Amino acid sequence: MDWDKLRVFHAVAEAGSFTHAGEVLNLSQSAVSRQISALEESLNLPLFHRHARGLILTEQGELLYRTARDVFSKLAMTEALLTESRERAQGPLKITTTVAFGSLWLTPRIKDFLDAYPEIAVTMVLFDGELDLAMREADVAIRMMPPRQPDLIQRHLLSMNYAVFAAPSYIEKYGMPKSADDLDNHRIIVYGDDTRVSAPVSNVNWLLEAGASPDRPRKPVLEVNNIYGIYRAVKSGLGIAAMPEYLRGEAEALVHILPELKGPKVETYFVYPEELRHSKRITVFRDFLLSKIAESA
Repeated sequence: MDWDKLRVFHAVAEAGSFTHAGEVLNLSQSAVSRQISALEESLNLPLFHRHARGLILTEQGELLYRTARDVFSKLAMTEALLTESRERAQGPLKITTTVAFGSLWLTPRIKDFLDAYPEIAVTMVLFDGELDLAMREADVAIRMMPPRQPDLIQRHLLSMNYAVFAAPSYIEKYGMPKSADDLDNHRIIVYGDDTRVSAPVSNVNWLLEAGASPDRPRKPVLEVNNIYGIYRAVKSGLGIAAMPEYLRGEAEALVHILPELKGPKVETYFVYPEELRHSKRITVFRDFLLSKIAESA
């Protein structure tokens, strides 16, 4: 199989059109189309269904695309490792973590990392689902649960519980709850179900039950399927919510209330593919995280 044609095919499959692939490859639309037609002729089978709205991979095209994506992902990883200096950390580093942890804990600290390692080009992908590290959708992940993929290296970062928070404006208006059963008279914000993204912990809405009477079930004032969204709602003064303890040091506008209440425990992990075990970029970022976590303890 001709390598140049395979490279063009991969770009077209990613872009979904000859025109967009041509822009990525700096080729004309006709040149891209000719390369794909030549590849289809050499294989004696169609790779795309042509439609007015764009291109759709055939069954055989899907099979070739999955293989090509894997090949190009491995090549990108190898290229990064080959160009990385043995003496100093440099090159791209793509980090993924949850929206809340990334927004409230990591991004305020990333300047210190970039100041220390200016030759590392950081990209952050904040996403409450899981990107596929084996397919190079990211280089490293900070996850709130152990990785399910067996070929990933994991390093435990920290353990933390869920704690209860409110805004000063809320406390001023509705008063400070003195005990868990006082929550019957307060507005509670909880995590909303969304089948597309797993809940961050089991029993994530434990605050609805803490100290509650069985004959008076609590109803939330708001459901949000994202911890950062819950944080913003709490900060606005809308209500009380349970959120991970790392917010205690980050959310200056919030008050940690009912400290005796401890919710589910969250275990946080630093995760990366086996192929990057000897990458200096990975090593220095891992050590940076551990040092910052120790400072926050």
